[in-house]
Amino acid sequence: MSGPISPVSVPDVFDPRQYALGVPHDRYRHLRDHHPVAWQKEPEVLGWPAGPGFWAVSRHEDAVRVLKDSSTYSSYLGATQIRDPDPADLPFIRRMMLNQDPPHHRRLRTLVSRAFTPRRVDHFESVVRERARSLLTRAITEARAADGTCDLVTQVTDDYALLNLTDLLGVPATDRALLLHWTQRVIGYQDPDEAGTPTLGPDGKPVNPRSPASLRDMFDYAHTLAAHKRRHPADDVMTALATDPELTAPELEMFFFLLVVAGNDTVRSAAPGGLNLLAEYPEAYARLRIGEVRFTTAVDELLRRHPPVLTFRRTAAADTDLAGTRIRAGDKVVVFHASANHDERVFPDPFTLDLARSPNPHISFGDGPHVCLGAHFARLQLRALYEEACRVLPAGPLRLEGPPRRLVSNFINGLKSLPVRVADE
Repeated sequence: MSGPISPVSVPDVFDPRQYALGVPHDRYRHLRDHHPVAWQKEPEVLGWPAGPGFWAVSRHEDAVRVLKDSSTYSSYLGATQIRDPDPADLPFIRRMMLNQDPPHHRRLRTLVSRAFTPRRVDHFESVVRERARSLLTRAITEARAADGTCDLVTQVTDDYALLNLTDLLGVPATDRALLLHWTQRVIGYQDPDEAGTPTLGPDGKPVNPRSPASLRDMFDYAHTLAAHKRRHPADDVMTALATDPELTAPELEMFFFLLVVAGNDTVRSAAPGGLNLLAEYPEAYARLRIGEVRFTTAVDELLRRHPPVLTFRRTAAADTDLAGTRIRAGDKVVVFHASANHDERVFPDPFTLDLARSPNPHISFGDGPHVCLGAHFARLQLRALYEEACRVLPAGPLRLEGPPRRLVSNFINGLKSLPVRVADE
């Protein structure tokens, strides 16, 4: 960012293009110190239409309050993305568990929890660990046969997250590329590298990738896969969902959408972010390699420093007050996870990578009724990946061969490339 920020000014933390340069921690801190609930303009960006603006919540205490108080801060009224959906699409978007409030949200969460059990997740641990080892070994071998460098995103973590998810869901190997395509289209829609050229509507504006028309191919596939699982049941999540008598066809569609997109991109974003931090902090990485700190606490500290999700939106259901700011019914209220995770009021020395940090009340998986259902699975994958990286990668510091390329997004804290040198000197 250029130049100091005046205490009376409110810096922009909305524009997705700035996140391609890095998480704007200087701006976040300014908001925490001077404007903890700050009004943000929502101009037209990258062809996406302007919006009415929103309140940015930057402190940890206020963020937790918003996430826990679903009666005041609703996921249902306007859904959970900063941009307002087309009013015609809102009833459809509200069918997703992510965009519901208790008690309806509780029913759907209970249904999917039957399929997403710790027992089923733990069953995958040996497979996940072997996959991490195999992908890392292959990347090193290919690097040594070439110029000595590899891209940990394109050669390791993208495949790692995707293949783990497809195993858990029970998606055939021949169809796995579809899941990556859908994730890029829905999550990376602000980034031309991920989403490609957007589809334009009759008004010449981009079509929301979460609209019913944009998701039809994903939903058709979900029903085809569910029918296959009913004929050929297996020990996977899609079999459990497809054979649940309480789950309606529209609910099945939205669960598949949620699991494919959120389930893939949580680890897809967190994993390279953690590896990048280990490269930036060689002393912490060395302590992890020699066993001075536990991987379980290390995973949470890496998640705190690099949360996979940057923002989640709520809508005020009634007039209320937050940190001395008057919020009106209908206002958008957006929690900034990376800011809350670096709040000096909660985390001593927040920009120190303390892999033994405890307690560590980060909100990288949210809080309250919408805390991430797949957090157990995500932690398992991340722990296995970092453990295998410490075993397989060459001894010594993890050396970056250039800055990582970041996703253009104010929603997902993603890396598109993480080049590292792995050849022996």
